[in-house]
Amino acid sequence: MRGLKILVSVMGVLIIVGTVGLVVALVQRMNTAASGLTAGVSTDLALRQPAGTRIGQIAVIDNRLAVWVERPDGGRILLIDPRSARQVGEIRLGE
Repeated sequence: MRGLKILVSVMGVLIIVGTVGLVVALVQRMNTAASGLTAGVSTDLALRQPAGTRIGQIAVIDNRLAVWVERPDGGRILLIDPRSARQVGEIRLGE
């Protein structure tokens, strides 16, 4: 009976240590991924859209920004490369 109590206690400690180790590893990977996205990214960006344009939404897709803009002539999705701060594509909606 004593051996069983020791075995259960050791297994409980191993479960706790494993869970803490898993949480630490996940936090480190998330920090590494976040620092990789921000390294070398310019914060100065001009979309050069006509007057009356407003930004509807911004999303990140494969290290590029997808910016939904509502223009007077219709909505568009602009694909922006943040490293070069240039527009690399455009998707026109409803055409």
